[in-house]
Amino acid sequence: MTDILISPPNSKVKEKQQMSEVIPKAILIPFVLLTACFALWGLANNMTDVLIAQFRKVFTLTDMQSGLVQTAFYGAYFVLALPAALFIQRYSYKAGVLLGLGIFAFGGILFYPAAQMMEYLPFLMALFVLAGGLSILETSANPYIIAMGPQETATRRLNIAQAFNPVGSITGVLIGKIYILSQLHPATDIERVAMTSEQLATIQTSELNAVMMPYLGVAAAIVVVWLAIAFTKMPHAKDMAATNSIDNTLSATFGRLMQRKHFVRGVIGQFFYIGAQIGCWSWTIRYVMTQVGGTEVEASDFLLASIVVFSAFRFICVGLMKYIAPEKLLAALALVAALLVLVLMTSGGVIGAYALVGISACMSLMFPTIFGLSLQDLGSDSKFGGSCLIMAILGGAVLTAIMGKLSDSMGIQMAFIIPLIGFIYLIYFGVQGYKVEKSNSIVK
Repeated sequence: MTDILISPPNSKVKEKQQMSEVIPKAILIPFVLLTACFALWGLANNMTDVLIAQFRKVFTLTDMQSGLVQTAFYGAYFVLALPAALFIQRYSYKAGVLLGLGIFAFGGILFYPAAQMMEYLPFLMALFVLAGGLSILETSANPYIIAMGPQETATRRLNIAQAFNPVGSITGVLIGKIYILSQLHPATDIERVAMTSEQLATIQTSELNAVMMPYLGVAAAIVVVWLAIAFTKMPHAKDMAATNSIDNTLSATFGRLMQRKHFVRGVIGQFFYIGAQIGCWSWTIRYVMTQVGGTEVEASDFLLASIVVFSAFRFICVGLMKYIAPEKLLAALALVAALLVLVLMTSGGVIGAYALVGISACMSLMFPTIFGLSLQDLGSDSKFGGSCLIMAILGGAVLTAIMGKLSDSMGIQMAFIIPLIGFIYLIYFGVQGYKVEKSNSIVK
């Protein structure tokens, strides 16, 4: 197997990108298999967005309570990311991918007993386990994509892999719309309260079974991908620490990472970005129902449109990166996103709904670009740096819950002040925050 050193690209080597292969033929099949993982976790992420509307109706929850779906989901990312880094440090990226896929599948299977219990908490627990697998999977797959090819094209390669993430997201929204939300009984919250326990139980059983079946199907698909990766010879990404005398204890590694200001700013940026992305998508259905009207199924059309736009612009941005530096694109799109948030907060109605869809176009390149820029010049500390960036996905848990609280107290439009703050920070990161201070470079 080929040993590939980990060293993410610096914007100063842009002229070399045209001369380096983004995806060499030797890694094509492993790259395709890993890209399938990107699509799978996109599918899981956006099926979860649909669950907020589903559980809010089934269990008669407030916006804050239904937002706990994302708290459980993205809280698991925070808890499992560091153990995942320790695991892949000891074993390999491939082992991390397989472990993540296995736990991912098990979480999907747990939706069966949760549906039988007919309570909210077991579903949150199943989501926590499922997302724990995704945390390990992302902690392994993102830096693995960077490490398995030429360092000059690492950010572009990660953007290509991430471009297939929204393909899974579109599938997730379609599954949620067709197989989950369509099964919601039209009875209102007031009508449900007036029902007998037997009548309500019959309706809830049907609605929760509609949640269970798609997740069991996803678990089956994951098993197929697990087997394909397990029996495929994958590139071995060799950590530079193996060939250099450098202190790799956990405390020493974090000490070095905390000295890298561009990395710390990147972790903060990833926290705000994930909070903004998940917040926008999680509350799209709620926003549209409030500002435009219609049922959950009808409002989900705007969520689907958001994911389609996100997917299309991910590919467009990959092409633009041949000519425009990633950090400049990041800053420009963050600025446009901030302006669109202001529109949806002040205008409302159909205009606000379309502005919310437009924000997804701006978000399309943000995660992989922040990830790649933050890992610049980290050398042997990239694995743990990558785990910190995955831990920053906690923003999806914290900021989405805060948006739910603001929605309950001030209205859904005001809740979007949280994404606005995030996009303003990302303007700064794309203009100045990403820059590496060479005087404080990590030894490689």
